[in-house]
Amino acid sequence: MHRSRPALAAGLVLSAALLAAGCGDPGDLRGAGTTPTAEAPTRLWPKLPPPSAPAEDYGTIESLPVKGVSVPGGDLRKVNPVAVAKADFDENPGMYSRSDAIYKQTARQLDACDTGHGGHSGNNGDGKCPVLDAYYRDLTGDGEDDLIVGIRLAEGHAENLDIRAYALEKKQLTQIMEMGDAVLGVELAGHEVIVRAVSGMQGYEYRTVWSWDSHQKTMLPTTDEIVRSPNAPSAKPSRKPEPAASVRPAPSASEIP
Repeated sequence: MHRSRPALAAGLVLSAALLAAGCGDPGDLRGAGTTPTAEAPTRLWPKLPPPSAPAEDYGTIESLPVKGVSVPGGDLRKVNPVAVAKADFDENPGMYSRSDAIYKQTARQLDACDTGHGGHSGNNGDGKCPVLDAYYRDLTGDGEDDLIVGIRLAEGHAENLDIRAYALEKKQLTQIMEMGDAVLGVELAGHEVIVRAVSGMQGYEYRTVWSWDSHQKTMLPTTDEIVRSPNAPSAKPSRKPEPAASVRPAPSASEIP
């Protein structure tokens, strides 16, 4: 059936309107406008001499053997975590000095822990043992579970949690991570340990990611940043929302003139 001229003309007008509205797009490539020119980073003070000493950081980070604790069958799950924590704290003070009050108080609390069979959790019922429940995760990427232990430090100190991780290196129980801080939370993600700690900035917290370094043979803080705390109150709106316009009801038939 042949279309009449008026119908064809109406169809052309409708087609033009649809194209103007974006319909009937054949899918051809179109330009997205001018692309911003890439800029190389600007180096500040290029003639600045190199520093004579390294900046302050977490201190010397190295793997340390833990003496006096055997690993039956090379399985860290068969080792008492409380015994590991106690032996390591005695042997390796870590970021503390043996003369520090916090070290002495924590060491005395560790002496009260049950290191015999069944003392794996550190919870002896009397609440005196500062060793928290242990966790196991492959941190080194060798396919074997490593041991992660938390030690609650003596009360009254900002560094209220000492976190230590252990691996089996050449059949030797070895400390591969140690840090202490006012910890808000600890997470495991893949082979990494993520520590959230208190920041001096209100509404913010520190977030440090510890990752295995195959050259140092230890866990290193590969990312250390200050982030907005998820519990921080949201920002207040800059202005109050305007009240919605009132709607006048339609006039009744008696009101229409």
